[in-house]
Amino acid sequence: MTLLSLYFFSLTLMYIDDPDVILIGSGVMSANLGAMLKRLRPELKIQLFEVSEDLAQESSNAWNNAGTGHAGICELSYTPNRNPDGSVDVSNAISIFEQFEQSRQFWGYAVAEGMIDSPHEFINPVPHISFVHGQAQVDFLKARYDAMSSHHFFSEMEFSTDRDTIRQWAPLLVNGRDSTPIAATRMLSGTDVNFGSLSRKLIQWMQTQPGCGVATHHRVNGLRRTSSGWDVSVRDLSSGKPVKTSAKFVFIGAGGGSLSLLQKSGIPESKGFGGFPIGGQWLVCDDPAIVAQHQAKVYGQAQDEAPTMAVPHLDTRVIDGKKAILFGPFAAWTTRFLKDQGHITDLPFSIRPDNIASLLKVGAYNLPLVKYLVQQGLQSMGSRMKLLRTFYPEAKTNDWRLMDAGIRVQAIKREDGEAGIVHYGTEIVTDKDNTIAALLGASPGASVSVSLMLQVIQNCLPHLLETPQAASTMKQLIPSYDESLQSPSAAERFEHIHAISDHQLQLQTD
Repeated sequence: MTLLSLYFFSLTLMYIDDPDVILIGSGVMSANLGAMLKRLRPELKIQLFEVSEDLAQESSNAWNNAGTGHAGICELSYTPNRNPDGSVDVSNAISIFEQFEQSRQFWGYAVAEGMIDSPHEFINPVPHISFVHGQAQVDFLKARYDAMSSHHFFSEMEFSTDRDTIRQWAPLLVNGRDSTPIAATRMLSGTDVNFGSLSRKLIQWMQTQPGCGVATHHRVNGLRRTSSGWDVSVRDLSSGKPVKTSAKFVFIGAGGGSLSLLQKSGIPESKGFGGFPIGGQWLVCDDPAIVAQHQAKVYGQAQDEAPTMAVPHLDTRVIDGKKAILFGPFAAWTTRFLKDQGHITDLPFSIRPDNIASLLKVGAYNLPLVKYLVQQGLQSMGSRMKLLRTFYPEAKTNDWRLMDAGIRVQAIKREDGEAGIVHYGTEIVTDKDNTIAALLGASPGASVSVSLMLQVIQNCLPHLLETPQAASTMKQLIPSYDESLQSPSAAERFEHIHAISDHQLQLQTD
């Protein structure tokens, strides 16, 4: 198929009559779910609606997230505390690592099967480093390393307090630093992921498949339950014309926009949910001389009262083939739920009788977090550079520019019918009949998107996996989907599967 015929082919498939599945949002969640479903059952008819004019422009856009293939390797927020005996519980990091492995497996399959090409355009090998300073944190990192390196997922992890060694790993961290004790861990098998590029590749493949429609610049503004599924009301923002369609199953993967759509569905399971939007900003350096000195994603210690998504890190990024260094994120107060397509009324309009108590309690019991957000919004370039210099002591202000990152809406829900709390993970909300699912939350969302979408299929569309043929197909898509790779007895199996996806994704570093 020529590029010209492909273009006209995709235009004719803007709308699909009587789709089986409607996907709302074109980010990494919908992209993975749509591609998995179409590969699992090619006869499924799938319709995707996206409010932006282009695909994956909000949370999945490469400049709107850290691009870390979250595998629990370097993110200290996944292993925050030492036990009374001095050890560190790394079970959460192990779980996240395994979920990211499933993402790698499916993306590798997609490349191997010709669904998508040029994996270097969306995933690249970048070492993951944890870096701390101060003796107490050095001791913590050593305990963390001892626990993690004993598991086969992290057996290649290195630990060092030697400045020359750490300088070889990441010279910007050491040059010009004072005598305060430092330590670092490193794994060479870390990655940098352009989730926007990945999403577009998967959706563009879907557009070439019979029975798939993709309509951008279309806003979903109504969801009504029917006896057989959902009626969905949409507006074509280019023409202003309304569009009506229906499907047996609807997936809401609209990032910050998911909460308002979930509320519009009216399902009882949506009651009590609220959203707390947090904006972000990066310091960016693209000076080739500086960028060449840093080939790593370096995560540090969380600031007091900062949400887990705001743990500072100094990252190598590969976006559209160009390398840059990002530092941050710096949090910012906002009432928008989407960066480009949101409105300042998003937060106030999301307040309902069923969630106002939870929202008020979150504010009352998280005053330090509110104070932190206010301080972040008022800080100067000088204060941002001061934080950067805790990672990169010789950083010069003129080499860095400030840019806005994406918005993350932290899910708030009632716990035990009582206090509202901010959730920093991901939450899949479904109705009792499993005809609609919405994904709320933030980190490590995109990295574990395949695992999350597998949960959606298993919980909401289990009939698609009932036949031996379907189970066999899913085993091809995600070889470990029905097994755990965590136990010591699975170490050899893990190494085998990991090596295959490394080869498929062209991630070999030797």
